Amino acid sequence: MAKEVEIKFRVADVRTLNRALKRAGFKRTTASTHEMNTLYDLPGQKLRKRGELLRLRQYGKEWILTHKAKGTAGRHKVRVERETHVEDGKQMDEILRALGFEPMFRYEKYRAEWSDGKGHVVVDKTPIGNIGEIEGPARWIDRTARALGIASEDYITQTYAAMFFEWKRRTGSPAKEMTFRALRRKGN
Repeated sequence: MAKEVEIKFRVADVRTLNRALKRAGFKRTTASTHEMNTLYDLPGQKLRKRGELLRLRQYGKEWILTHKAKGTAGRHKVRVERETHVEDGKQMDEILRALGFEPMFRYEKYRAEWSDGKGHVVVDKTPIGNIGEIEGPARWIDRTARALGIASEDYITQTYAAMFFEWKRRTGSPAKEMTFRALRRKGN
């Protein structure tokens, strides 16, 4: 079982972060690519109540189904993650619905991926702002964050859904999902 260890952080300026990544020895492995994510749950939100997540992601032309177990959030977020590539995302959506899962939340972003061979840094342009993510061994995360000028007090261990609902409370937005279209509607 693969354990995901990560932190997120707010990105004030994407170009400045990209330059810092290059200086730190990172190479961009994926150009900014559109990504649409749908979270599924059973009636009564059984997965959410257990701290689990089931996600179907379309990243460019690829589809990936991911299950994340309940994690722990200290300095870093740590959780078991299982994922597999799916040939036909629309068919997978129909299978999940036939099994009683319902789409509960959608969020999108444009993601660029960077690596130094030991871990990954992603730069996400989201409807609620630019967010970076550092994923890899815990000590490597801390060294990488320092090299990029990110203080440990700026670490975020929330999911995108939690970040969105916190943003909604702060802004009073009526949006129901974290998509560019939903946030462009009048009143957002």
